[in-house]
Amino acid sequence: MAPVNEQLTPQGAGDPAAPLPGPPEAAAVVVEPRQENGGGWCRGSVSPAAPEGESGDEPGAAAAAEEEDAPGSVSCPESPEFEPPEGGWGWVVMLAAMWCNGAVFGIQNSCGVLFVSMLELFGGSDDKQMRFKTAWVSSLSMGMVFFCSPVVSIFTDLFGCRKVAVTGAAVGFVGLLSSSFVSTIEPLYFTYGILFACGCSFAYQPSLVILGHYFKKRLGLVNGIVTAGSSLFTVSLPFLLRFSINSVGLYNTLRVLCILMFILFLAGFTYKPLISNAKDKEGGKKGKFRFPPEKKIFNFSVFKVLSYRIWAVGIPAALFGYFVPYVHLISHVKDRFGDSMPEEVLLLCLGITSGVGRLIFGRIADYIPGAKKVYLQVASFFFIGLMSMMIPLCRVFGALIVVCLFMGLFDGCFICIMAPVAFELVGAQNVSQAIGFLLGFMSVPMTVGPPVAGLIRDRLGTYDVAFYLAGVPPLIGGAILCFIPWVHERMKLKERAKPVDGETNEKMLENENILASGSTEKSVKETESGF
Repeated sequence: MAPVNEQLTPQGAGDPAAPLPGPPEAAAVVVEPRQENGGGWCRGSVSPAAPEGESGDEPGAAAAAEEEDAPGSVSCPESPEFEPPEGGWGWVVMLAAMWCNGAVFGIQNSCGVLFVSMLELFGGSDDKQMRFKTAWVSSLSMGMVFFCSPVVSIFTDLFGCRKVAVTGAAVGFVGLLSSSFVSTIEPLYFTYGILFACGCSFAYQPSLVILGHYFKKRLGLVNGIVTAGSSLFTVSLPFLLRFSINSVGLYNTLRVLCILMFILFLAGFTYKPLISNAKDKEGGKKGKFRFPPEKKIFNFSVFKVLSYRIWAVGIPAALFGYFVPYVHLISHVKDRFGDSMPEEVLLLCLGITSGVGRLIFGRIADYIPGAKKVYLQVASFFFIGLMSMMIPLCRVFGALIVVCLFMGLFDGCFICIMAPVAFELVGAQNVSQAIGFLLGFMSVPMTVGPPVAGLIRDRLGTYDVAFYLAGVPPLIGGAILCFIPWVHERMKLKERAKPVDGETNEKMLENENILASGSTEKSVKETESGF
């Protein structure tokens, strides 16, 4: 999901300046601001002449500084000579990002094992709402990972990938370590649900952004390998967690997981940036940091796109029941089948088919034009909702395995289509913060859904109703997303019509100016001839 930087080549770049007729002072070639798309001004275009007194180096630098400080100015494109190396140190960065993806979402997706252990450790026979209280720990954790995404986007733009990732991993390490010293469930809301999750969020997003510094042609392949890290950890971690909890207990298991965060802390140092960040651009020349204008930090222009607004409503609406199986499925298996069944196998099935789904549907999406890629997400939500409703109907463990296989497959489809759809709706320039805002919206339903399911289980004594209700929001969200391709096509048709109208108006104004100048010249000649 790393943003794709479009490199623009300024006119005359690399060409020798040809001598121009006129006095030597006027023939000097200077760099002056140019206007980008009728908006702010950007330095870098070559002018054949400059006003008197501005051809020196110091005045030019002062003008450039004033132009940089001017309100409404826009940042110039990166150096046109920059090309991602397509390898080299980038392969080390890819492995570090893969570890980040696996460590963060491997722990989050294995929360069902931790959930059962927390119930056994902190639960009591007199507490009738223990599942509701315990579910808040995992829900807060997953929700905060996404809730912090818009803020992480801003910090990454300001301070760079390396600093943000290393700081986030350190915070996550402290949160996970402090979670191993609590004696009741309530402190875990802060240590695990907020502190650990915020650290994971700040470590995770830079791992995607940094890939765009090293890869362009191979970016799709690299993204697939990196995101497969979460599937790899989701497959293996539940078994390791179960073995560790049975051997050394929950507290020492959390301390063992701190090793993953410490390695993630070290991996963040590999994120060597190749493109300067906003801090370097704003304060590098003057030796001190100044925040860029607010419009550069908060990019709310994406909400002007109607199709994106529909997307930003439909996706969160579909996710109220999305995270419920990850949290409560293992507890449901224990309720229905007892301790005789290897419930971790279900998470294994989810992880394997999720990785397969990302590879298969990611490739299929390359053949689907434009915003019609959204239909893959519609199909994903339809099957995810249907599979959630089928969980209570499974009376044998083998049927649950089949359900989890299909659920993981379409879960992978939903995840891998996120970035391509965002590119289609808002373009490469705005995709980073567009995804950040969307992930922030997603945090609310993903946080609320599992505790509500736990409350229903505490009241009714069974998960059946909770899983039936968890299947409804994906169907509603998928129905909302169906409108996006139609709306997006209408918007594109309107945008194509606007330049035609603009060109027509410009030609009419030019004709009027020509006629006006012609009549003026004619009247002047008549006056001269009269004299």
